[in-house]
Amino acid sequence: MKQYNVYGIGNALVDFQARVSDATLLELDFPKGIMTLVDEATQQRVLGHIDHSSVTRCAGGSAANTIIGIAQFGGKAAYVGKVANDSIGEFFLEDLRDLGVAIEVPAGDGQSGTCVVLITEDAQRTMLTNLGISAELSEDDIDEEEIRKAEWIYVEGYLFAGEGSRAAAKKAIDLAVKHGVKVSLTVSDPFLIDLCRDEFQALIEGPVDLLFCNLEEARSLTRQHDPADCAHEIHKHAATVALTLGPDGSLLMEGNHLIPVEGVSVDAVDTTGAGDMYAAGILFGITNGLSLHDAGHLASHAAARIVSQLGARLHQPFSPAEIRELLQ
Repeated sequence: MKQYNVYGIGNALVDFQARVSDATLLELDFPKGIMTLVDEATQQRVLGHIDHSSVTRCAGGSAANTIIGIAQFGGKAAYVGKVANDSIGEFFLEDLRDLGVAIEVPAGDGQSGTCVVLITEDAQRTMLTNLGISAELSEDDIDEEEIRKAEWIYVEGYLFAGEGSRAAAKKAIDLAVKHGVKVSLTVSDPFLIDLCRDEFQALIEGPVDLLFCNLEEARSLTRQHDPADCAHEIHKHAATVALTLGPDGSLLMEGNHLIPVEGVSVDAVDTTGAGDMYAAGILFGITNGLSLHDAGHLASHAAARIVSQLGARLHQPFSPAEIRELLQ
């Protein structure tokens, strides 16, 4: 028996979430619905425009959200990401450990990474990210023994945007292959495909066992348009494909079988972390005895629950009894 179902590798960020109006977002002059890299001064300027009583914070980052989701389902999860020896870094570590996530990383000098998440009334989230020391994740931070303890690793695509973090991700993948640990990768963002197309393609054709992507990312990767065609194209190389379609559900593909998964109708409040929680449902399911179809069913309902609330973490986690009832 492995100690961890999933070991995640990603940017360690603390999220500051706030509801804002479209008028405020227009005044701040940031592109709506996407992630923009900014410095601390810009974040502070933005926070100065917001009612601080409405701001919440929690440990985040794409892969961290997924790992937290797995732990909330009752899975065994671990994580590696770079934090600084500051109050933000201490909060990140304590927050994950309180949720049962194993994380043992030495704190470094500098400033921990943060993300200001602005949520508008249409449920879109605009992310202003200061990576801080999280961008300095390196090969030295990857622990071979920890990876060996896992059934799967889950690698955040955002890591490939930096030289050092890219090397850390590739080392984690190499060690996973060495120890027979399965590899899952999320593409993370369409802009990364233009930046890292050849690298992603080599990983999909090589060690990646399970690829997570949304439709926009899949179209960019494959240069196909129809979702099923995209899934088939990726499946030529990756053993398992999980392609999300927003409110229309998702497509899973394994063993040359295309598995459509229904969407779940909800009133969307905040789309932050929907894809991350979907990945959590899939990875928890397949490491805890569920078929891929049932894991997709759970993932779809979990993503729907996330978009119906504020934040990327389940306010009301699924109980074992609720999961059993859902799958019936």
